[in-house]
Amino acid sequence: MTLDQLTETVRGKVAGGGISDTVKFDLGDDGVIYVDGAEVSNEDREADCTISISSKNLEALLAGDLNPTTAFMTGKIKVDGAMGVAMKLGSIV
Repeated sequence: MTLDQLTETVRGKVAGGGISDTVKFDLGDDGVIYVDGAEVSNEDREADCTISISSKNLEALLAGDLNPTTAFMTGKIKVDGAMGVAMKLGSIV
């Protein structure tokens, strides 16, 4: 998936009410996806929690093909900032 497609997928997942914190998915050279409640953009802004993940792994995570806990434990996801915010992401992915 392209960055635009991933952004639209995330936007669709938070459309009914996202989380009350800010989250940035850092996709490395592929860009960023910034979530602030139900607002989703590709702005590279400070966030309560930054999730470093590859585009491929984010696509698998959003599709339900990658377990978030397993991904974290195996290093496919790195969390910087509030771990509690990262735990809330289970409601949108």
